[in-house]
Amino acid sequence: MKIIGGRVVVTCPGRNFVTLKVETDEGIYGIGDATLNGREQAVVAYLQEHVIPCLVGRDPQQIEDAWQYLYRGAYWRRGPVTMCAIAAVDTALWDIKAKAAGLPLYQLLGGRSRDGVMVYGHANGGDIEETADEVAKYIALGYRAVRAQSGVPGLASTYGVARDKMFYEPADTGLPTENIWSSEKYLRHIPALFDKLRDRFGFECHLLHDVHHRLTPIEAARLGKDLETYRLFWLEDAVTCENQESFRLIRRHTTTPLAVGEVFNSIHDCRQLISEQLIDYIRTSVVHAGGITHLRRIAALAELFHVRTGCHGATDLSPVCLGAALHFDTWVPNFGIQEYMRHTEATDEVFPHSYHFADGYLYVGEAPGHGVDIDETLAARYPYRRAFLPVNRLEDGTMFNW
Repeated sequence: MKIIGGRVVVTCPGRNFVTLKVETDEGIYGIGDATLNGREQAVVAYLQEHVIPCLVGRDPQQIEDAWQYLYRGAYWRRGPVTMCAIAAVDTALWDIKAKAAGLPLYQLLGGRSRDGVMVYGHANGGDIEETADEVAKYIALGYRAVRAQSGVPGLASTYGVARDKMFYEPADTGLPTENIWSSEKYLRHIPALFDKLRDRFGFECHLLHDVHHRLTPIEAARLGKDLETYRLFWLEDAVTCENQESFRLIRRHTTTPLAVGEVFNSIHDCRQLISEQLIDYIRTSVVHAGGITHLRRIAALAELFHVRTGCHGATDLSPVCLGAALHFDTWVPNFGIQEYMRHTEATDEVFPHSYHFADGYLYVGEAPGHGVDIDETLAARYPYRRAFLPVNRLEDGTMFNW
């Protein structure tokens, strides 16, 4: 079997997705997600100009060699653009290999470690009462775990709070929106949110919260300590991770479980965090961390140090990435939880898939490959629309982390 070509499909059924389709001389094709939210066209150019020409004539079943070729063969390694492109190729090749074998992808990875994949949804509101009502809706849908975000008094906008509760998309305009942030106001408000949620729902439902890299280590430590009594499943992205030692300070002060990693590109980004047991969940995703091949290495390292997986799964990842992640989740022994923000009906039509939700779990289905396809005719009806993620400033105008 040989690769005879590849092409990139960019579509915007409500938000932008980049999909790589790799074709073979035996008529089997595979698809991979290459979406980098807010920087989609950078990956498109990398694939079209640098990667696809190198694939033609190669054996698609030599997945490891292809990964090493694209990673080691590029002197300028890593980074989000390169690793998203490698991930798209890797996912497409695993799709081809599983289809050629006539098996669902998880079987090639080693078979099932579990029947279903526990997922969490996103509940958000302008204030505590509205967020609590949204949590109730997710529980009614059957979710066993819910991430809760609330508007903060005194701030006009807050990360994770959207007008459209089910289909949150932060990349909202042709140029970046500027938001205003105050860590002091946020830190005063969030413990009251979880006090309300535990009072109303008890401890049967897992609750999660995303800080989105907004705090300093000592602020994050204080928040983690304040939230201990509410038994969060995890506190996500408490600080920026350029300095991984920051998590040591947080660890010294709180037993609230810590999760991080959705912006990581490789095992080197999380090696210290894992090996020093500074986190409890590693959130690297298929598309942003070099594909299934590399994600397996990260998970294997994490398993040695009692760290579990919690793959990023927001709607900035297409159903292709979610489908691949679910096969990984079904197999990986040290699974923790899978993020699941539902895609719009239009997106689900463009990307028909075999996975389904029931009683708080996603199930991969038994279709050969990763079980997700793309309707290119329908995709063409939704042309690319430039959209940027917001930027963030403090109340005095200083640029800050978004």
